[in-house]
Amino acid sequence: MESSLLLTFKSPPFPYFIESNSHTYEAGEEHPNRTNIGLFDMIYVREGCMYIAEENHRWELKEGEVLILRPDAWHYSYAPCSERTTFDWLHFQAAGPWEEIESTELGTLRGDYYTYALRVPKHIKLQATYEMKSLLEALHEAARNSSHGAFWDRQQRFLHLLQMLDEGWRSDTAKASVVVAEKAAAFLKRNYRYSVSNQMLSDALELHINYITRSMSEVFDCTPQQYLLYYRIDQAKLLLIKTDWPIAQIAQETGFKQTAHFSRLFANQVGLSPLRYRKKFTH
Repeated sequence: MESSLLLTFKSPPFPYFIESNSHTYEAGEEHPNRTNIGLFDMIYVREGCMYIAEENHRWELKEGEVLILRPDAWHYSYAPCSERTTFDWLHFQAAGPWEEIESTELGTLRGDYYTYALRVPKHIKLQATYEMKSLLEALHEAARNSSHGAFWDRQQRFLHLLQMLDEGWRSDTAKASVVVAEKAAAFLKRNYRYSVSNQMLSDALELHINYITRSMSEVFDCTPQQYLLYYRIDQAKLLLIKTDWPIAQIAQETGFKQTAHFSRLFANQVGLSPLRYRKKFTH
């Protein structure tokens, strides 16, 4: 049974790499039967075909296809390999919250102005198979290396792999509202120091502001202007701690025209005035 399931990880913290290797099954051999292994199990087929099931879902994995199995479910082979099959396997874990949903849904885990909803397809056929093979080979090599530098190498390569899967889903089948909301968020982050009207945002994305607002409300649970305010306040927090700039300069730097207006909005959002916030975290 084909599925369109999507795994979502609220990041940071990002999922982290545990171990990986490659393996070959001869015709007649099959993947082991496992239950609740406590780790995500990613499988990438280089050649041949594997018949993998997880609970009631079944996949016929062919060359160039990726499947991610849950850490808390039963997975097994529903048929032995009919031909020689070579595949890469990779175990990883998630310290933060995650969920599995249909790709037509958004679920409960969402990014905001400082976090990211990392969405990767449970099952996908990759186009960049050469890049995937090279990346996995480098990961296997780093996994066999016990040096301090190898830790950073394998984690960085693993995040690159997740980025490939995330961008592959977004470019092919991502829900339209997710794409629109994230494009709007990126525009607001780039231009938060300036006065950004809804019309400017609409012109930049070439979409009606009502559609943008609906998309951002669905994905980030706030309107574009609310998102802009939250992001500006976050930038102001950083400047209050990292610099000794006067409040008026920080207000101007973060897109507020009037210092009094900035101070009032900051206090409403944070529960402290800008000066009291600075004193709390710098003394």
